[in-house]
Amino acid sequence: MYDLGFFLIALPILLVTITIHEFAHAFVADKLGDPTPRLAGRLTLNPLSHLDPFGFLALLLVRFGWAKPVPINPYNFRDPKMGSLLVSLAGPLSNFIFAWVLAVILRNLPLANETAAMMISYAIWINLALAVFNLIPVPPLDGSHILEYFLPPHQYEVMVRLQQYSFMILVGIILFGSPVLIAIIQFIYGLLV
Repeated sequence: MYDLGFFLIALPILLVTITIHEFAHAFVADKLGDPTPRLAGRLTLNPLSHLDPFGFLALLLVRFGWAKPVPINPYNFRDPKMGSLLVSLAGPLSNFIFAWVLAVILRNLPLANETAAMMISYAIWINLALAVFNLIPVPPLDGSHILEYFLPPHQYEVMVRLQQYSFMILVGIILFGSPVLIAIIQFIYGLLV
């Protein structure tokens, strides 16, 4: 059931979380020598540059969605394989770092009211959820690009073949693997908060 309260709290948090994640990909790619994200207007903290309208609407309504992927050209990196790994790690790592910063604020600063504490707690949880989910090694998630770095060249074809089934695999993970994902997120949340 749709919850207006969830929408009002989640909207700004989701915008900031997605923006940080996608900006991190663009920033690292740019620093490693690939101007593609900058030329595509993605090296920005403007949320509108990173939103996929349908993906964001789905995220709000069914709590599963997506942002516009940051375009990169790995051949602009000195080491294309390492560059792709670092760019892929940048998104989830940015969300882990942001969650940690928010946890430090939550634990150490006196907050004006309970609503502010709840919003910060929720922001921590959303950042951890985005980071953990994106580390799943299924295309097109960041985890699949991270796994590619460690695969021998002859096994790379497995990832290419996996792409055609990725949507069904992700739906299966959401339907049947959610308890495991939530347990992982809650464990990390407990460590931070």
